Amino acid sequence: MPYTFAPASAASQPLFLIEAAGATDFIAGRATAEQRWLAAAGFTGRLGQFVLLPALDGAPAAAVFGMGDAVARRRGRFHVAKAVEQLPDGDWHVATDLPPAAAEEAALCALLSAYRFGRYKTASASKARLKAPAGVDARRLEIIAASEALTRDLINTPASDMGPDELEAAMAALAADCGATLSVIRGEELLTRNFPMIHAVGRASPRAPRLLDLRWGSEGPALTLVGKGVCFDTGGLNIKPSSGMSLMKKDMGGAATVMGLARSIMKLGLKLRLRVLVPAVENSVAGNAFRPKDVLTSRKGLTVEVNDTDAEGRLVLGDALALADEEKPDLLISMATLTGAARVAVGPDLAPFYADDDQVAGAIAAGGTGVADPVWRMPFWSPYESVIEPEIADLDNAPGFGFAGSITAALFLRRFVTDSPRYVHFDIYGWQPTAAPARPKGGVGQGARALLAAMPEMLGL
Repeated sequence: MPYTFAPASAASQPLFLIEAAGATDFIAGRATAEQRWLAAAGFTGRLGQFVLLPALDGAPAAAVFGMGDAVARRRGRFHVAKAVEQLPDGDWHVATDLPPAAAEEAALCALLSAYRFGRYKTASASKARLKAPAGVDARRLEIIAASEALTRDLINTPASDMGPDELEAAMAALAADCGATLSVIRGEELLTRNFPMIHAVGRASPRAPRLLDLRWGSEGPALTLVGKGVCFDTGGLNIKPSSGMSLMKKDMGGAATVMGLARSIMKLGLKLRLRVLVPAVENSVAGNAFRPKDVLTSRKGLTVEVNDTDAEGRLVLGDALALADEEKPDLLISMATLTGAARVAVGPDLAPFYADDDQVAGAIAAGGTGVADPVWRMPFWSPYESVIEPEIADLDNAPGFGFAGSITAALFLRRFVTDSPRYVHFDIYGWQPTAAPARPKGGVGQGARALLAAMPEMLGL
């Protein structure tokens, strides 16, 4: 499905975006017949109101959409998507002057409204297309929308068709499309190459665990992205209940999100040296599965007591982060669907992140606000370090603290980053639980657009 704007030269019909405070003046400025039509429809500019204005022959001549007021708009985002989804087929243009950020959000949500996951069932989207509003970088937004669609497709695909083999194939296709290189370490080679925790988590599955390593770019600052690629998580021997397993196809949402972000970076041609690491595994139950109370020795040399085999994501990320840290990139970012505690803390709509560097954290927060990709900074709270230190090993993968589960997981990961100057960790959900404007129920990217917007400040691009 193409994520493109209507050509600027195409004939198009106007879409008016009218705030409640300006509704009376807007109506007064229309022709008498349209005034009567809007009055009959009860149009007041309330957020979400949609009215088609007919021509004399009955065909749609224009559309009017209520934008409410600032208080109403703060209760959601991508409001213009509701208008785009109701437009008749054809090409349209926004006929209202918008501030730059609002114009960009309107344009992006028009593109994202076209997303449908149609691999297993025919899913039709509106054929209405919007022109890019004046001043908007149309190519950039088209790239971002297509990258978000990649992330959604990967998360939405069930584990039967998105295991470690298929995730590797998706990474290979991304590399080929963007001129990157990909190397893969699979199966028993993980042990000989010193990735013992990735191997331990994935060894019980008939689909071999692996580490995917994509590289792109030869100049500029070094950026390494690490994404959790647990293609399905049964919980291992600490098996999840059926209710906890129902959404575990999305446990590779961190991998899907960094792949979407990497696609945007490469397609936009940012001047940096990019590396993407994805430990791709399936956490299964079998006779050779790793066990509670096993002690694993990580690539970093740190020993880890396994107190819950369902806390496997931080294990595979630990080995991948250790490898990333050996190169000391200018910025190291991990993204993972890591803890339920993060959802308890901030719900499904916010992407919590951790960063010790205030300048980096500020750039990410500002970037998220500017591109309607909400994020929230959480603390690397060092006083909790003792919580993740058991008696018989350096680290505990599932401390019985009972509090601050997302923070202690982030502290666990930070132990594997000792040499890189700046590290950021995102504990995302990767799932839209109910349909919302431009976000159908299902897989969704979180934090990627915020990070992309923050790249110039974080890396001096």
